[in-house]
Amino acid sequence: MTIAFKSVRYSLTDDSIALPKGAWARTHRRTLRKDGRPILALTQGRCRSYVYPLFTPAGFPVTTECPADHPHHNSFWIAADHVHCRMPVAAGGHEDYTYNFYLDETFQGRAPGQIIETDLNAESADNDSLRITQSLEWRGPIEWAAPSGRLAARETRTLLIGSKPNMHVIDVESHLASADWDFTLGPTRHAYFNVRVADTMIVAFGGVVQDDAGRTGGEAITGNRSRWVDFSGPVGGGETAGLAVFPDPRDHDDLSWFVADWGVVTVGPFRLKGRLVSRGQELVARYRVIVHDGSALDADVAREFDIYLEGCADRNHS
Repeated sequence: MTIAFKSVRYSLTDDSIALPKGAWARTHRRTLRKDGRPILALTQGRCRSYVYPLFTPAGFPVTTECPADHPHHNSFWIAADHVHCRMPVAAGGHEDYTYNFYLDETFQGRAPGQIIETDLNAESADNDSLRITQSLEWRGPIEWAAPSGRLAARETRTLLIGSKPNMHVIDVESHLASADWDFTLGPTRHAYFNVRVADTMIVAFGGVVQDDAGRTGGEAITGNRSRWVDFSGPVGGGETAGLAVFPDPRDHDDLSWFVADWGVVTVGPFRLKGRLVSRGQELVARYRVIVHDGSALDADVAREFDIYLEGCADRNHS
C-alpha cells in the first residue's frame, strides 16, 4: 500500500529502495518528516508493525531495531505473548487457542503470529500536530483449518505527533478488539507497550534509567507502580538524549513495569492478571512518549508528566 501525505510542515512518504532487477523487499517503511527533518518511520516487519527509526529534534536516534540479544525487540512496538482465543466448540463450550505475538519464533510451545497493517490514514491535527491511524490484524500462524492464520484480534492504533523545541511528543492509543470470539490477554511480562533504546544509551555505557520516585536501575523499577520511566544516555558527539514513557492511569489500574539496564522498557495493564476482551468490546491502552534531547532533568520530564495528567483529566471530563 503506497501512501504520500503532505501538509505545510509534515510529510509521510514511502521509502524508496533501489533494488536490482529480480530482487524484492519483503517489508516496507514510511518516513515522517517535519520541515524536512525525519521524526520517525513506520515499519512493517516480518512479524509486526513498529516505529523505527525514532529521532530527537536534534536528529539523534534513540532506539534500536533488532538487537542481537533480543531480535524481536523492535524499537517502539506493541505486542503480547499470551493471547488466548476462546474458540467455540460443540455443546456450547469453548477451547483456548493460545498465540504468541511477541517473539519471532516458537516460544513456550506457541508459534509466532503476525501483526499486519491493513490500512493507514494521516491527517493534520490541532496545534501543529499530525495524527496517523493504522488498522492492524493480529493473525496466528498457519495451522489446521486456518491456512492464512486465524484472525485473533483487530487493532486500531493512533499516533498523535507534536513537537516542542527540545522534544517530540507522541501520544499512542491502541484499541484491540475481538474478531469473532472472546480472548484473554496475559498475565505476562511480555506485553503491552515496549521500547528498546539505542545500544549507546544503556546503563553499561553511561545511560540512566529512572522513574518518578527517584529509583534508578531496571531492578529497582521492575514490578513497581512507577508513574513514568525515562531512559537517557550518550548518543554520540558528547551529547545525551533519551525517551520517557507515560502510561495513561485511566487504562492501567494494574500498572506494572519490566525494565532492564540493557535497554528495554515494557509496561502494560495485564502483567499481574489476565484481561478478558469479549465480543463487542475492546482493550484500550494509551501512552505518551517524550523523545527528548538532553537528560531527563534537561527535558523536565516530571513537569511534562504533570502536563500529561492534566490533559488526561480534561479529556476524561469532556
